Amino acid sequence: MSINILVLYYSRHGNTQALARQIARGVESIPNCEAMLRTVNDVYTVEEQPDSRYQPTDPIASLQELRSCDGLALGSPVWFGNMAGPMKHFWDSTTSMWINGDLIDKPACVFTSSSSLHGGQETTQQSMMLPLLHHGMLVVGIPYSEPALHTTQTGGTPYGASSTGESASLSKEEIELAQNLGKRLARIAINQKGISQ
Repeated sequence: MSINILVLYYSRHGNTQALARQIARGVESIPNCEAMLRTVNDVYTVEEQPDSRYQPTDPIASLQELRSCDGLALGSPVWFGNMAGPMKHFWDSTTSMWINGDLIDKPACVFTSSSSLHGGQETTQQSMMLPLLHHGMLVVGIPYSEPALHTTQTGGTPYGASSTGESASLSKEEIELAQNLGKRLARIAINQKGISQ
């Protein structure tokens, strides 16, 4: 039996996408675990013009893919200390899943990226945790037993994986923390399904 982890993210400039790919690597390093990379549609306010630079390379997520996953890694860039509007818009469409309890007891983790070190990573991670908790999901973080959490000078928090900078290149610690978060999420999903390794 295969464990299916949905790695759902929004990334306008590629930074959050780079973290998503590292989390997926971590997931897939665990036997019988598959990572499904998905993104969300972009949304705009009335005053905004569509950003032609946003060209997703992964498929757009469906609610059925979210409903049927065994675990979830959720990522968004920092937008004013919160998850990005397109990701919030996606979660606002999950009311029927909330009513039915489709995500109860499924493990989930969060990840984010910001252009500056003090850009609001932890508040953004917390904002992504809120709908997960309302859905009854089990939030997974990064424990301090991870050595890179003590040495990182850029991204990575106990709340989840993160990156800092304006390019999609990740530091050694950011890569290590993202991959290890993916591994931890996959192992917990296996335990939740009652599958022995």
